[in-house]
Amino acid sequence: MKKAYWISLYTKIDNQENLKKYAETVTPIIKSYGGVALVRGGKYEAFDGDSFIRTVIWQFPNYQKAVECHKSKEYQAGWAIAKKTTLRHMQIVEGFSIE
Repeated sequence: MKKAYWISLYTKIDNQENLKKYAETVTPIIKSYGGVALVRGGKYEAFDGDSFIRTVIWQFPNYQKAVECHKSKEYQAGWAIAKKTTLRHMQIVEGFSIE
């Protein structure tokens, strides 16, 4: 089965405290759907295209679990904490296997 990834590219964070509360709230929710954090901020250098101030990538066991988590009432309630003070590009992408 192919894994899936949440990829969030942040363009604006007006309130770091809201973002911290959001992360604390949603991390256990995301993990309950099998999510594993691969990237959460860190050093970066943009080579082409836009530069984003923060990148977050979560890996899920499959595409359906990733979408199910994002659409869940629990996750959406958590995202509401930071939604008004944060701008991001967020997408769910199905991975591939070369096996």
